Amino acid sequence: MSASDLHPSDASGLSTPAGTRRRFFQWVTSAAAGLIGLSLAIPLVGYVISPALKRRAQSWVDVAALDELSVGKPKQVDYVATVQDGYLETKTQKAVWAVKQADGQVTVFSPMCTHLGCGYHWNEGEQKFKCPCHGSVFDLSGRVVGGPAPRPLDALPSKTENGRLLVMYKEFKSGATGQVEL
Repeated sequence: MSASDLHPSDASGLSTPAGTRRRFFQWVTSAAAGLIGLSLAIPLVGYVISPALKRRAQSWVDVAALDELSVGKPKQVDYVATVQDGYLETKTQKAVWAVKQADGQVTVFSPMCTHLGCGYHWNEGEQKFKCPCHGSVFDLSGRVVGGPAPRPLDALPSKTENGRLLVMYKEFKSGATGQVEL
């Protein structure tokens, strides 16, 4: 094998380069097209996927008139909530326990027992919230007075406007010693 077989040369003795101008421009064009495609694909993928990664939007929900609540007497308030989860919007029936204090403030409790998430009720005779599933018992302020519940009842954010009670519904992990929002 001679040196002339490795590098073709013309009559003047000069050798041609291994790549050609055409191949270089094909490479540059392909790289530019790939870069443009990638720069368009990233925002598109983000636009399509981002709603699935967002946390559910929470808003204030009007649940009751303050006149409907009696001081020191818990009342279970039912309402319909609209939940926006990504692209999906659903309406669900929810309930909370509202307790009006003597000073007019209202404490709103999640309807789920902090032990395992069961629904509890107000026992008028004993003046306590009782969970029928596992025996947890809570006083009027939500403190644990008996049973396996690891923490007090979960108080929900609430406010009053124009004589109406507004609540921001949240769900918390059952069985944990501290509030862990889901």
